[in-house]
Amino acid sequence: MALPRLRPESTALLVVDIQERLMPTIAAAERVAANSALLARAAGVLGMPVICTEQYVRGLGHTVPVVREALPVTAHVVEKTRFSALVPGVREALRTHRRPAVLVCGVEAHVCVLQSVLDLVAAGWTVFHATDAISAGQADQVEPAFRRMERAGSLPTGTLGAMYELVGDAADVRFKDILALAKQVRKND
Repeated sequence: MALPRLRPESTALLVVDIQERLMPTIAAAERVAANSALLARAAGVLGMPVICTEQYVRGLGHTVPVVREALPVTAHVVEKTRFSALVPGVREALRTHRRPAVLVCGVEAHVCVLQSVLDLVAAGWTVFHATDAISAGQADQVEPAFRRMERAGSLPTGTLGAMYELVGDAADVRFKDILALAKQVRKND
């Protein structure tokens, strides 16, 4: 059995619902937004597809500026009302880019992130979840959601670990850019 690995040529980044009216209620919101933005920038450097979802935009607003400005110009922004991000627009983007692995970040851990991860795993994707780029309004909901994701088959990682694994080699010409981003990773608030 092959060991699942994060590779830029086989992985897409899914940024789930980091929105203007939702983030003020989220535990460690600044860290989650900053680390998600760094993952988006790293994905851009590495040429990875990025898909960003927005839940019920009329009520929750758009993606927060720090994340929105980090998205590559090629990013797919998909509006949704379902809690799971595996809606037709996201599924189509993943299939178009032919990425068998998905790295997930966003909010809320126990709602949209969890349901997205469960659906992605069930549909056959290899899923990684960036634990320091995921949170919830109720901090006590995060760990149970992580445990459930892991039991379903998703693999936990951190923002730093994901970036270094994706670049893979200090001799890679993109390493300097990834290193500069790695130095900005936010620790727990």
